[in-house]
Amino acid sequence: MEKYDLIIIGAGPAGLAASIYASRYNINHLVLGQNLGGTIAWAHKVENYPGFPSISGFELAQNFLNHAQSLGGKIENQEVVNLEKINGFLILTAGNQKKYQAKTLIIATGTKRRKLNVPGEKDYLGKGVSYCATCDAAFYKNKDVVVVGGANSACSGALHLARFANRVYLIYRKGDLRADPAWVTEAKQTKNITIIYNTNVTAIEGDGQKVTLVKLDRPYRKKNNLKAAGVFVEIGGAPIIDLAKKLGLKTDRDGFVITDNLMATNVSGVFCAGDVNAWQKQCQQAIIATAEGAIATLGVYQYLGKVPRKPAP
Repeated sequence: MEKYDLIIIGAGPAGLAASIYASRYNINHLVLGQNLGGTIAWAHKVENYPGFPSISGFELAQNFLNHAQSLGGKIENQEVVNLEKINGFLILTAGNQKKYQAKTLIIATGTKRRKLNVPGEKDYLGKGVSYCATCDAAFYKNKDVVVVGGANSACSGALHLARFANRVYLIYRKGDLRADPAWVTEAKQTKNITIIYNTNVTAIEGDGQKVTLVKLDRPYRKKNNLKAAGVFVEIGGAPIIDLAKKLGLKTDRDGFVITDNLMATNVSGVFCAGDVNAWQKQCQQAIIATAEGAIATLGVYQYLGKVPRKPAP
């Protein structure tokens, strides 16, 4: 069994920032993650990360990964399938059944895409239903598509799709988009984006092979059906807390992990950073995730140095 002072679960901005700081603190550590670079790699364009006025999400994620590896960070593309605490040590089991032992842990598992949970969504997954505009936009050249959502990911996805699609319908259940003003302005000014407010998608239908239309809970141009070849669901994320639950980590009412100001959880030696963290769940941005990753590693450094600390409430 490989033994480390610190294991970081998650290889997104939070996990990779934690690794960078762990290397600088000379902490023997390992990063385990399925999606190297994290979900930011799916963003077609990032314009609010300091130092990069405009950069693709994939390139920014690759920069994070390269930086962490350049400092000696050991990163393995592995899912963690089990987690337990035995005799004061954290024991992790990877998808390949390999086991690891750690003195401390940073959970940076992020979030998973929320689903609409409407009829047809599961049936047409991969046949017109998608949760990644960056991944699948090129398949919809000169076609009409729907984006569901009203926050940053929805506006960003709609703008990316507008480069390929004939028409992008951005459908939002409320009266005003809640994305950053810059995204909202650009979406409203893009000629082939139509924003439909105060409307929900109630079903997704097709011909058995591909999506052909969506059903709406209120008429648009006197019809409750809207023809579309693709539906992109961009309604935010739910925290990935399966592993956190195995250790009994406290969460808030929405399922985000509760931490203190050094990202420590209620379980000794376990820290949490990034989008899975309740600390800044209202601002799930890469800059916040990287900051929390750095702070969590400071917490680990102090913990390993046996600096007296109080557990999170």
